[in-house]
Amino acid sequence: MIKTAPSILAANYITLGDDIKKIEDAGADYLHIDIMDGHFVPNMSFGPGFVSAIHPVSKSVLDVHLMITEPERYIKQFAEAGADIITIHTESTADPEKVIDDIISLGVKAGISVKPATPVEEIYRLLDKVSMVLIMTVEPGFGGQSLIPATLDKITPLYNEIKRRGLEVDIEVDGGVTADNVHELTSRGANVIVAGSAVFKAKDPAAVLAEFKK
Repeated sequence: MIKTAPSILAANYITLGDDIKKIEDAGADYLHIDIMDGHFVPNMSFGPGFVSAIHPVSKSVLDVHLMITEPERYIKQFAEAGADIITIHTESTADPEKVIDDIISLGVKAGISVKPATPVEEIYRLLDKVSMVLIMTVEPGFGGQSLIPATLDKITPLYNEIKRRGLEVDIEVDGGVTADNVHELTSRGANVIVAGSAVFKAKDPAAVLAEFKK
């Protein structure tokens, strides 16, 4: 089943509650929340307080993507804020396996992400522990970028490895996803679709989300 995860980065922060209700009523499954520290990526965004503020007004799965250096310093705060899934980058910490174990110990699902230049095979050793793998199809840090075509080549090998092991692990893709290219992703095995402007800026978000899921 295809699940949709509109990215909060593209929302109107002044009317965020209304924007969340609009896209949830339109059929969103997750809310994708990008956390950036200005160090791991060249931009800054939100903190645990932002997730805590969203938690009581959202009925979606809160999909928190930590684009921060040494995420182990903050996973407890994000878990307590209401994150349902916490995804870290394999490139962001010296011991991603321990961080994943710590996330799971907090009663939260764990995800692992790779940047465009990182071979997806680097995280195969973690597949038995995580609930989701996030393949970045743009360089992380900014919204509104165009999808990097070469990143699509990671999806099918990852999908095949997950199936070979008999695992239940979602494959999420994030970056430059639109109704025009989403089928290239889902046909290769991706099943959680992150999109920002394509959903929040759409005149008819329900039609866009339906196209993603079709």
